[in-house]
Amino acid sequence: MSGMEVTGPLLPLHADPGNQPPPLDWLRLFIEWKWDWLFAVPASIGLFGYLWLVWRLHRRGDRWPAVRTWSWCVGGIGTAVVAGMSSLGAYDTVLFSVHMVQHMMLTMITPVFLAVGAPVTLLLRNLGKRGRRRAMRVLHSPPLRVLFFPPLATALLITTPFALYLTELYRYTLDVDWAHDLLHVYMVTVGCLFFFPLLGNDPMPNRLPYPMRILLLFITMPAQAFLGTTIMGSSRLIAEDWYLAFGRAWPPSPIDDQYIAGAIMWATGDLTMGVIMAVLLAQWYSESKREAARIDRQLDREERLAARRASAESPPQNHYDEAVDRAVAEMDGKDQ
Repeated sequence: MSGMEVTGPLLPLHADPGNQPPPLDWLRLFIEWKWDWLFAVPASIGLFGYLWLVWRLHRRGDRWPAVRTWSWCVGGIGTAVVAGMSSLGAYDTVLFSVHMVQHMMLTMITPVFLAVGAPVTLLLRNLGKRGRRRAMRVLHSPPLRVLFFPPLATALLITTPFALYLTELYRYTLDVDWAHDLLHVYMVTVGCLFFFPLLGNDPMPNRLPYPMRILLLFITMPAQAFLGTTIMGSSRLIAEDWYLAFGRAWPPSPIDDQYIAGAIMWATGDLTMGVIMAVLLAQWYSESKREAARIDRQLDREERLAARRASAESPPQNHYDEAVDRAVAEMDGKDQ
């Protein structure tokens, strides 16, 4: 936190024109960190709670995929901490481009890794029968069914950036600390509401078929690209008075910074959605193969059962008559 005034031990630090950090260079980009309780407390609970549940499974002899543990701990919790407590958190109110990196990480990257970690499945495997029934009742309760309704989450994911950056709402979050913090929580929440049902690693209340999941991605991708290019091409600065009040003499200029922010939104949105679409197509193909194999096994079982029923229903053979027939046939052959 070099060059920045600490406002209190329990409050996250938000830079403003009267409390500026030093110029951001490549070295400071990697070494600048700040303490933020908003990220530190939930991250610690999520990290140690998940690892404790994994340890319980291993202690009783059950296995849990290492890729899921890595995805939750490093990919999910790790990216959230970097977004909130590294130089991204220290400069997110100084540079619009830094804020946009933070925005895309919390909305498009952190939730994807958290969904791959399958925390609901891990929790259910640690509960007894009664606990699992209760957890599933909560998961499929009307409020959660509404929250995890994929079209609703898609609408929130698409409309939120437009409402944030094309109105005065973003300017308000720069002025008001609690609104700034709430925006971070909202970003992660909306991302989880969208990606958890989409990736389908957990038993979510609304499970979509693969064609519908891919359709939702197709709907989301153009919106991200359109807003990104709109920000890139705009000659009007977003939150202009706020960013000009810093009077920065170090690059990039406010208009160049806004152009970079729009490019980040465009590129990150398309790249993330493209990767997820490839994953969904691979999952769809694998599930189709498993379904075809399941159908083949079922048909084989039905054929075996039909053969057994036919064998059981056929009349018993009369071995005496068969012996007589063979003897008669032998006598006929000798007579000839």
